[in-house]
Amino acid sequence: MDIWFLEDVNVFKMLCPHRFKAYKKAHSFSIFNKKDYIYFETDAASKVYLIEKGKVKIGYYNENGDEVVKAILQQGELFGEKALLGENTRNEFAQSIVNNTAICPMNVDTLQDLMRENRTFSVKIYKFIGLKFQKLERRLQILLFKDTRTRLLEFLEELRDDYGYECPETGNQVIKHPYTQKDMASLIGTSRSTLNILLNELKAEKMLDFNRKEIVLLKK
Repeated sequence: MDIWFLEDVNVFKMLCPHRFKAYKKAHSFSIFNKKDYIYFETDAASKVYLIEKGKVKIGYYNENGDEVVKAILQQGELFGEKALLGENTRNEFAQSIVNNTAICPMNVDTLQDLMRENRTFSVKIYKFIGLKFQKLERRLQILLFKDTRTRLLEFLEELRDDYGYECPETGNQVIKHPYTQKDMASLIGTSRSTLNILLNELKAEKMLDFNRKEIVLLKK
């Protein structure tokens, strides 16, 4: 598993063309406001995108027209990467969910040039993409086959792995995560009110405590 582990990798800092003289002059950022779409399902896939700041929701619409959220990405993260793997048409949408989201669009040819120039860099990018696909696949399996409480518990485990640390004084797992309750509800396929009810139930059962900035998984 260690080969897939890239802790705190800020792909934007590693990859953005403004760092490279050969691409700097032709490079610019795109700014999106809340609810603006960066691309739609069925759009042509010719670019990869890096988030300089803000948040982006990745999702699709199922056969009933309901929105399914696959991921909520933040500063330093990469999306639209299937274009790098040969995808010609998008099978998901990307939407800004906060104002002033700054995106660095990057032609696939440009990214491939950078990867050819640096083998180590190329390996890191493919590892990053592989890890992301693993996490998305696991999340979709949870959405499809688990009840809402189980989806929340497994999502909390994922948050603990990504953002948690053990408090030495208490042995509790402290999760300082970047998501709002609305983000979390979208990611586990429920409403914000249902999420809040479940969190309070888990708090009453002394499984966790929470506030707007962190979740604490209580030691049993």
